[in-house]
Amino acid sequence: MHLGRRASIESRDSSDTTGERTRLACNASSARTCGVSPQEFFRFPNCHLSRVTARWQNPLMKTFMPLITILFATLIATPSFAQSPAASPAIATSPMAAPGGQPNPQEMMKQMMEMSKLNENHKLLSSLDGNWNYTIKFWMNPDPNAKPQESKGTAVRKSMMGGRYFVMDVSGKMQMPGEDGKMKDVQFKGMGVEGYDNVKKKFVGSWIDNMGTGIQFSEGTYDPATKTFTYTSEMEAVPGMKTQVREVLKIADNNHMMFEWYENQGGQEKKTMEINYTRAKK
Repeated sequence: MHLGRRASIESRDSSDTTGERTRLACNASSARTCGVSPQEFFRFPNCHLSRVTARWQNPLMKTFMPLITILFATLIATPSFAQSPAASPAIATSPMAAPGGQPNPQEMMKQMMEMSKLNENHKLLSSLDGNWNYTIKFWMNPDPNAKPQESKGTAVRKSMMGGRYFVMDVSGKMQMPGEDGKMKDVQFKGMGVEGYDNVKKKFVGSWIDNMGTGIQFSEGTYDPATKTFTYTSEMEAVPGMKTQVREVLKIADNNHMMFEWYENQGGQEKKTMEINYTRAKK
């Protein structure tokens, strides 16, 4: 959260011993409305509400603050509000305008509360929670007839923040070339976060692992007819070499799913990775 303040102080020299001119100048300065600069914005996470001036002279913000307080109090005090799945509501794309052209604060709060509710998409993601064993195949050899490299590992998926997000912790080993050029087993660690964004109306995800320092973001859809998630993303393994990626997750049944990774190489899509998951027995 970035908080910026700008204080404007005007002074005027005066030889008037009565101080009347100085008093009038100060009154005029305090009555003047301050201009907006980038440093004057106070942003709420994911809300983009602005506070202009440090003296709370904006009448809209005087209305927003108690409403925001009520909103967060409601979220904390009402467990059923966070837990009840519901279909995505049809919400207007822009809030109703209040007199003077400013957004209607009550309408904005209503939309924010609707957008924070869980729905069937979050329930769908939660069905994948649990412990999994996986077998992974890599096609790293440019020879199309070459056999893929294979390795195994485990994955644990858990819900967090009341079922709004889902974390997958992955551990395993994989074959990587060493400094001498020879292939050897290395420990692999990865972590993904998934969710459904009610505002974007898309599934969203991020990924990090111990093979890099960046964070990969993806957006996707779900086809209920084929029980398939399809995500698109972009990766940049080395500077200046960006690659378009398509990720496909097929749900076979409650205990089996398959993940496929496709890269756009020279204008042609190529499958370079496949992971088969089997739910671990309790």
